[in-house]
This record gives sequence, C-alpha cells and structure tokens, in this order.
Amino acid sequence: MSDILNKTIVLVLNRNWQAIHVRTPQEAFCMMATNVATALDIEFGDGARAEALRPVTWDEWITLPVRPQDNAVHTVRGQIRVPTVIVAVNFAKVPKKRPKLCAKTIRERDRNRCQYTGKLLRPDEGSLDHVLPRSRGGKDAWEDLVWSDKTVNAKKGNRLPHEAGLKLLAVPRTPKELPVTALIRNVHGIVEWKLFVKE
Repeated sequence: MSDILNKTIVLVLNRNWQAIHVRTPQEAFCMMATNVATALDIEFGDGARAEALRPVTWDEWITLPVRPQDNAVHTVRGQIRVPTVIVAVNFAKVPKKRPKLCAKTIRERDRNRCQYTGKLLRPDEGSLDHVLPRSRGGKDAWEDLVWSDKTVNAKKGNRLPHEAGLKLLAVPRTPKELPVTALIRNVHGIVEWKLFVKE
C-alpha cells in the first residue's frame, strides 16, 4: 500500500484546468481531505475518448467504486480509489520553471547539433563539452556546457576552443523559464493525463 501512496502518479491542475504539478496519492488525499483540491472522476467511452469529467469532493470520492483500471489503497473502511488528476481549486496561476540542467536538456537547447561543427547528431554521437574545461575551472553550468560531436570533444580535450582550432557557433545561454505545463511529462503513460499534458 505505501508503495502506491508514494509514487508521483497524480497530476495537479490549477482551477483553469492547466497542468501545474505532479503529486503522490498521499499528498493528493491530504489536499482533497482539506478541501484544497477536488479529484476529477473521468469516464472513458469507446475509442478511449473522455465522455465525462466531473469534479468530486473528498466526501464523495471515498464512496466511489474502484474500477478495474484504477489503483486503490486499502483502509479500515475499505478500498479508496487513487485519483489520477486533481484540481487545486484556489490556485489560478501557472508557475514558471527552468528546465533541469542535464545532458538531455543541453542537447535539446543546442538542437542536437555539434556547437563546433554544426553537424546534426544522433544522441549516441554527441556528448557534453565544458567550453572552459573542468581541469581549468570550468563549471557544470548552462553557460559552460555545449553539445559536441564525441570525436570533436575528444580532439579538444582539456583545451579552450581556440587552442584546439575550434570556434563556437553560438554563445551557450541559460534557457528561459517556461510554464511548468510545458515541462510535465507523462512518464507513467497515464491515460487521463493525456487530456491535459502534451506527449
């Protein structure tokens, strides 16, 4: 039971039904029980189309039957369905957030191109390069990391680009903050999330 309670499988929408966060069932139940959020009871018809979306308060939610496709938690009173989508009823904003600094986001920022040659790379053909090598004080920062062809990166070694006869095509920059809606991914493939989150 505690396993399902601590998985991030509940999508949180603001009161305008825009995705703003992902929570665990445990957090969702607390939000619902304190009237901070309502759950969405979503019914699918033929062809996996949503036919009914109904906000449900905690008092009603705990009485809903558990359907075959639902996750549930066992309590003294019986099983309670785990919601997949809840609505934060008093929250209207869409927070902004910067993408997480990692190889994937550097690759996306640099559009899968080597920042020295301009060559379009498959993910396995490229690697992160510190413009100012770490051995010379370079940091893991947006402004010092670029996507580079692995062979070019190996040739550059621990030298500065101009010392290796290379020139950056563009100055690496920190990406703008984006609405969190754009950053939420449906990693568990939850059907109900597809109504609110882009694939």
